[in-house]
Amino acid sequence: MANLLRFHKIILEKIHDPSTSELLIIARGLGLRRIVCKLLQIYDSPQNLVLLVNASQEEESGIGEELGVLGCRNPGLRIVGFETGKKDRQDLYKRGGLLSVTSQIFTVDMLNGDIPTHLITGILVLHAEKVTPTSAEAFIVRLYREKNQTGFLKALSDQPEHITSGLSPLRTILKELQIRTVHIYPRFHVDVKASLDMKRPDVVELDQDMTEAMAEIHHAIVQCMTITLSELKRANSHLDLDELNVDNAYFRSFDMIVRRILHSEWHKVGPRTKQLVNDLATLRRLLNYLVTYDALAFHAYLETLIESNTTNELGNPRQNQSPWMLTDAANVIFQYAKRRCYTSSSTAKKQPTQRIEPTDDEEAWAVLDDLEGTNRTAASADRVDSAPKRPHWLPQRMDPVLEEQPKWSLLADVLQEIEEETMRLEPHQTPLSPGTNTVLIMTSSVRTCGLLREFLSSMDPKAPRGQQGRKMMENKLRLYLYWKSKLEKRTQDGRIPSATPTESKYRREDLEVSEALQRKDREKRERAMNRRRVRGGAPAVTSSRDAIESGQAVGINEVNIRQEAGEIAEFLSTQNGNVLQDPTANNEPLLLDFDASPEDYYGLLVPEETVIVRTYSDDTDDQMLQEIQPRFIVMYEPNLEFVRRIEVYRNSNPGLGVRVYFLMYKLSCEEGKYLTGLRREKESFERLIKERGSMLMPIFEEHRSGSGAVGDALIKTISTRIAGGRKDVTTEPSRVIVDIREFRSSLPSLLHASQLLIIPATLTIGDYILTPDICVERKSIPDLISSFNSGRLYTQCEMMSTHYKQPVLLIEFEEDKSFSLEAVADVKSYAKAGGKYATKKKPGAPSEGPTSVSATIQSKLVLLTLTFPRVRIIWSSSPYATADIFRDLKANNPEPDVEKAIVIGAEDDPDAGAGVNAAAAELLRTLPGITAKNVKHVMNKVGSVRQLCELSLPEVQEILGVEPGKACWEFIHLGERKQK
Repeated sequence: MANLLRFHKIILEKIHDPSTSELLIIARGLGLRRIVCKLLQIYDSPQNLVLLVNASQEEESGIGEELGVLGCRNPGLRIVGFETGKKDRQDLYKRGGLLSVTSQIFTVDMLNGDIPTHLITGILVLHAEKVTPTSAEAFIVRLYREKNQTGFLKALSDQPEHITSGLSPLRTILKELQIRTVHIYPRFHVDVKASLDMKRPDVVELDQDMTEAMAEIHHAIVQCMTITLSELKRANSHLDLDELNVDNAYFRSFDMIVRRILHSEWHKVGPRTKQLVNDLATLRRLLNYLVTYDALAFHAYLETLIESNTTNELGNPRQNQSPWMLTDAANVIFQYAKRRCYTSSSTAKKQPTQRIEPTDDEEAWAVLDDLEGTNRTAASADRVDSAPKRPHWLPQRMDPVLEEQPKWSLLADVLQEIEEETMRLEPHQTPLSPGTNTVLIMTSSVRTCGLLREFLSSMDPKAPRGQQGRKMMENKLRLYLYWKSKLEKRTQDGRIPSATPTESKYRREDLEVSEALQRKDREKRERAMNRRRVRGGAPAVTSSRDAIESGQAVGINEVNIRQEAGEIAEFLSTQNGNVLQDPTANNEPLLLDFDASPEDYYGLLVPEETVIVRTYSDDTDDQMLQEIQPRFIVMYEPNLEFVRRIEVYRNSNPGLGVRVYFLMYKLSCEEGKYLTGLRREKESFERLIKERGSMLMPIFEEHRSGSGAVGDALIKTISTRIAGGRKDVTTEPSRVIVDIREFRSSLPSLLHASQLLIIPATLTIGDYILTPDICVERKSIPDLISSFNSGRLYTQCEMMSTHYKQPVLLIEFEEDKSFSLEAVADVKSYAKAGGKYATKKKPGAPSEGPTSVSATIQSKLVLLTLTFPRVRIIWSSSPYATADIFRDLKANNPEPDVEKAIVIGAEDDPDAGAGVNAAAAELLRTLPGITAKNVKHVMNKVGSVRQLCELSLPEVQEILGVEPGKACWEFIHLGERKQK
């Protein structure tokens, strides 16, 4: 653990007081994990019970490791997960110390009383920017303050951009966490600036120009984004779309911004607007892939875009194609991307061979070789071998270009300079000098990290600039040709052409049939167009085949791709089968020199010879820098967060010289993204500071358990409709039994906020038990679709109808979205009409027929209600509406019994005869239609197995249901039917 800087100590002095609750917002990269670990170290004691909430698994392991370095090892940070049993959790809570708990387990344990809430010393909430009125953290704070008013609550966040969206987001977070004090520490804070400006690292900024082809592609992509944004604004002129610009489109959050703006009207917009939103995400990825992918991978990705834009997942022509692909700028992207990889020539070229003519005086040359100690024959062979040879697996009409990324050569120059600098400084370094000469290269993605490792391992340092990775690019070209040949095997127009030699002779016949079909389709289309012109209608929508024949950009590119794929597959099929195998498989034998010493293959690497390539991560990078302590850091791609980490690392290690090489493409998305991110963070902190100075502090109500609950229960129970309110009332509070799995949703929190007592339990049947007779199965829209597809909903309704008088199916929609099933078809995951039980034709299971997804869901719901007439369906527009509906359903009804609700449907049901006759129960389970869930129900209805065999078909169906009962009865009477 590195030393704390001055601003770290100032922050800890302000927030370490256990009698206060604060919210800390700090800039990313300034060492938030150091502050968290130091706070936990201060509170580490068996007499304290401090809980860490909302931490991911990576954060838990990182914080636990750093606490061990600080000396908190006995017992340190203990993690409470789903695999920890109830008794084990209770023991951990009683011992005290530092615990990391998930929000769901923490909520359930506080409701059950497993954790002594009044003895909790304090809670640390990470990622405070995610706190909303419906989040689990708000529920935790509400339960915490009901029984503990003295414990502290420390909330921390390093994402200021997420707290500036919406109406008064900072005030909302303070209200839900019941906090009044806010500390804001941006990079331009006085204390932070004074601490980090004392010792600055040596930064070498290297701006690299993009190649001509990359610059043209970049300009064309930006032009396509501008066109797409203009079309989106024109189609939705009534909305405020000022935030939608090219600068914001560089970030991943841009997709979330667009969907947030269109969230309230997403069900009203047409398919064209939704296609434009998806196109913006695609173009944003293209900008990033242009500077991170190699030329072949980028070209292959573009080809997949063209293929997916013309056909959908089922192979049918796509109706709503991307408009940007039909522009001239898109054609520029496709042409230059291909030109970076290879060019196609009309005639085949023969590779010239170089030959060194022998001299007349061979003996004179031999004498000269002996004097100079050289071998002319080997040198001549080397010169012949070094001549460029055309690979046998390369098609004759293909001339490889294999343009390399300009940063690769720049990185090679940087490594060469670092090596020379290391050799120059080596005599002046002592074993006690801080830091190592290990070179650290940081990238933004795992793909870029792997690409750089491959380049550095196969780099030819003697090759000219721009040709050092030629060997790697040739291997990638071979892999690309292998992938391109497999593209020919895909389904095209209802047929599957093959590139194998045995089936290549049928390609000409297929092409003739295809031309006949195209001519027939052309005549049919012309007749349809003529009829439209007579009627005065609008021109028909062109399909993908129409676009190809009409000469549109995507159609031309698609024809070229498929034609080129066919030629490559036909060529590779003639190469004796050696090229058709997967080129990624390395079949070369492993050669070892057994005369070498073991240190040549095993042992520790020398720091001067070590180059580490890593991706940018979270606060784990701080610990990585302290462990490696590199003197040379190469930032292959700009990252604002890591720049601050280097500043903290430099000032935390006095006497250590750090040189940073900052690589960036000129006039690219990297530069725009870096500068825009810097500006957005500064504006976010300015907004937070302004809001903190002008906002009204929220007023918190004290909710103490046992004080106002009785009075609220009296008010809820008295009703003037029952004997004019003169009926005897009870002080029993209104309660709802909730399944533990439902605490992942926001509904239990809202039920608790509406003054209902929440009792968590493991329920076998239903999700919510409102009364002894009302059982509710809650389904969100995605869960409803998946339950229909799997047939799970049929079983759930059957079990509810068997054990409860009033079974209820609650269909809950999301807030601020369409309260209609018509919006279901917009989600791709909902469009699966088939399911696991589609062929069984049982009610509630998926069935074939309707093409519309909403119509399919409606038909399934109708079949479900016909099969289970007692099941009531409730439609709820949001979780807030569901809470009001539950309160109305519970009015003037008795409260449910927890023990009975748990026992119903469970295997340990004492009324079902469990353990009385285990042999009979085991025999019943072997019968068709009888499962572990309904075997207890059958044992309640019949006295013995013989009595079950004597029942008629309608009686068995009444117990088990229609189809399970029929299957069971037919199996029992199978012998009787065979005798007849």
